[in-house]
Formats: sequence, structure tokens, C-alpha cells
Amino acid sequence: MRRYMVAMIAGCMLASCGGGGDQPANNASEAAAPAAAPAAPANQPPAAFAMCGSCHSVTPHETRIGPSLAGVFGRKSGSEPGYEYSDAMKNAGKTWDEPTLDKYLTDPRIDVPGTKMTFAGISDPERRKAVIDYLKTLK
Repeated sequence: MRRYMVAMIAGCMLASCGGGGDQPANNASEAAAPAAAPAAPANQPPAAFAMCGSCHSVTPHETRIGPSLAGVFGRKSGSEPGYEYSDAMKNAGKTWDEPTLDKYLTDPRIDVPGTKMTFAGISDPERRKAVIDYLKTLK
């Protein structure tokens, strides 16, 4: 990114002093435009996921402060191997789908009293939906 910016600045400086090429552009619309950034992968995490990623990995079976979120969609609560869940989560009897994730991510401590997760939740429904849609992509 830094090299790109340096190249852009140098190109602008050369163009402004007449050293940018043999033929000047006829108008501003003909000036060279930077190439469009490549599209982000479909499973790119939304901004709201940043707070999740500080405690949870998206790599299968990689435990951090919390269990891996890889394959969480459709998984039974408290069942990721290698993670020591609270009794509350082990006994919650949930299967993580859209409705259960939506309710849980709204306020985890109300939905599963006694959970080890101290996260206060995502109050904005659109941000929650973006996180849930991303969780669906994790295998």
C-alpha cells in the first residue's frame, strides 16, 4: 500500500511539472486513474466481527480465550472439542442456527446465565445479522 501511495504521489508530481509523459491529457477525465481494488472474498468478516475475533479463532479446533468459531453454525452448544465450557453452556441445549445465535449475541449473559463469555452483546440487529451471516461461511 505504501509503495502504491508513493507511486501515485510521484506520478502526480511528474504530471504537474510536465514530466509525466510525452502527451499531456486533454482533460481531467483522461488522466490516469488508480486501478480498482480487488473485491473482498465473500467470506470476509464484517467490521462487527472484530470484537469476536479478539477471543475466538476461525481456524478449526484452535482455542483462544473462547472456542473456535469454525463450524459453529449447526453445532451443539458446549461441544467444540478441546475447549473447557462452563456448565451453563454445556447444559444450554442449543443448536447454533440463526434464531439461537441472534438471541445469544444480543446478550449472552441473559440468554445463557452462567456463561464464561463476558461479552455484553451486539445490540444493533444489522450488525448481529452480518456476524451471523459470516459465521455461516466458516467451515
